[in-house]
Amino acid sequence: MYISENDYSKEIRVAMRGGDGQVIIEHFTKDSLPPNVRLMARLTLEKGCSIGYHVHENETESFYFAAGQGTANDNGTIIKVQAGDTLVTKSGQGHSIRNDGDTPLVLIATIVLN
Repeated sequence: MYISENDYSKEIRVAMRGGDGQVIIEHFTKDSLPPNVRLMARLTLEKGCSIGYHVHENETESFYFAAGQGTANDNGTIIKVQAGDTLVTKSGQGHSIRNDGDTPLVLIATIVLN
């Protein structure tokens, strides 16, 4: 199934998971996701914006960083991330992300239910 970028469903979340600023979420598709996939989307965090720390239960979230750079809390370990990196958060683990770079931090997020 082909989905044009023009057909993405756009959502803006303020203070996502207790973070700073706003996160632009562009859902690739909401209506036809496989039953074990909760999210497939492109997320954009402008400079200074963040997603607060949260723990995933009974699901795994993967971030592929497509552009920009930032700092992530990977289950208690602070790391620098940049375009080309991937962060995987398994069930029972937590993470957060902050754009502390000068350009938008763009990532592809997928959440798969266990």
